[in-house]
Amino acid sequence: MNVFSKFFKPFRALALIPVVLAATLSIAQTSSIVMASTTSTEQSGLFGHLLPEFKKASGIDVKVVAVGTGQAIDMGRRGDADVLFVHDQVAEEKVVAEGFALKRYPVMYNDFVLIGPAADPAQVKGRDIVEALKKVSAANAGFISRGDKSGTHAAELRYWKNAGVEPPAFAGYKACGCGMGPALNMAASLGAYVLADRGTWLSFKNRADLAVLVEGDKRLFNQYGVMVVNPAKHPQTKVLEAQKFVDWVISPAGQGVIAGYQINGEQLFFPNAAQ
Repeated sequence: MNVFSKFFKPFRALALIPVVLAATLSIAQTSSIVMASTTSTEQSGLFGHLLPEFKKASGIDVKVVAVGTGQAIDMGRRGDADVLFVHDQVAEEKVVAEGFALKRYPVMYNDFVLIGPAADPAQVKGRDIVEALKKVSAANAGFISRGDKSGTHAAELRYWKNAGVEPPAFAGYKACGCGMGPALNMAASLGAYVLADRGTWLSFKNRADLAVLVEGDKRLFNQYGVMVVNPAKHPQTKVLEAQKFVDWVISPAGQGVIAGYQINGEQLFFPNAAQ
């Protein structure tokens, strides 16, 4: 080794530092994804149970933005998320058809329930959601709507349409523009009716005198889907990591974790990716 090599050797080592730092930063940047999802999956506690298991399996962190399904899908259209986990199949199929998301995969289901005061002043108790909403409107009873373009809100509007009450404009109807938890809180404080997903209801603590009044109608079926944002539209999408999440959550391992999430011995979501 000549004298010049000896002199410049430390500088060559220093020159490698930015390269190593850049590689480390690149790894850090690709070890997390952003998932736009619904307030029901977040507020039910499912993600607190599910995502740590995915992290163990993959080493990938998932940063959840919990908003209404409509807002979550709009995040995908804008490229503000890598993966969407939502529950409005019509809107999901539309965003895929528009080319903003890749293939939609069914993941799990539960159901909607109509919650209301245990005394049931509008006498809606039963299995028919359409007849129940007709009675709520006729009685001018208090009703809290999410009003946030969420999957729950979209379902609610379908039921009002089927009931011939479109748009619902009776005096007791109030749209909060809020998530499922706050809507339930409003219903509890006002003694009003509200449509909720069963998962969030089971995890809800501030029930006051609310009770499930309508359940079991096949129209209350609530399907969830997952899809990766299309990198052809948004090249910054972390498509490989996002697809790893999709592949895991629809695999037997991920489906088993979903099935295992319970509150007080009651299962909140039912995996159906294989169907």
